[in-house]
Amino acid sequence: MSSTQREQVYQLRVKGHLDPRWSDGFDGLIITLEDNGDSLLTGPVADQAALYGLLKRLRDLGLPLLAVNRLTPDQESE
Repeated sequence: MSSTQREQVYQLRVKGHLDPRWSDGFDGLIITLEDNGDSLLTGPVADQAALYGLLKRLRDLGLPLLAVNRLTPDQESE
């Protein structure tokens, strides 16, 4: 896989807590529950179509989307 085809790592922030068991429903993204009541979903996303699919699932759950960030390689290791 070339560097242009490499999966990008994204972090999606939503308002409300998701049960970590939902990780499979979000293509294996890691769900982190924040003390402020937000949830972070972090992990590799294959392409833009997969990203839109994740956003659609969050919308269908009625969770307000607060942020979408593509992480740089430096941020991925933190």
